[in-house]
Amino acid sequence: MELDKLIRDVENFPIKGIVFKDITTLLKDADGFSETLEKLYRLAKDRGITKIVGIESRGFIFGGALAAKLGVGFVPVRKKGKLPAETIAETYDLEYGTDTIEIHKDALTSGDKVLIHDDLLATGGTIQAACKLIEKTDAEIVQISFLINLTFLNGIERIEGYEVHSLIEY
Repeated sequence: MELDKLIRDVENFPIKGIVFKDITTLLKDADGFSETLEKLYRLAKDRGITKIVGIESRGFIFGGALAAKLGVGFVPVRKKGKLPAETIAETYDLEYGTDTIEIHKDALTSGDKVLIHDDLLATGGTIQAACKLIEKTDAEIVQISFLINLTFLNGIERIEGYEVHSLIEY
């Protein structure tokens, strides 16, 4: 199955000039959803992973499903102020300003082997911040996975040194 055929382009979203890769068309296709999950599972199954970390918000979809399939815990990385207990944070630069992501302080331990999942790799700022955040917990990042990598934005350069997989590249 060609998963890229199940992803819709939405022009001028969220702002003029951007072509948004809409994965909701893949999610609503039962076979496409299942095949995507199976491909992510095959990449991760023999890596000794103990936790999946999913990045808000679309990283929760396949990250949560993959955690269930692997039989491991799921840990959300959320925007500042969204988690109810004590957190650790990482602030990173955006094109116009900064943003902050957080994880619960007790979500990971030094013995955890982590797979980070997000739906899309663009410029790499969010995933780089997520890696720094996880490193603050002393957990080991074993693998990073994406459904989509927008290769022309060179986000991969910000996470050199990690094992990175993407199912679709544009």
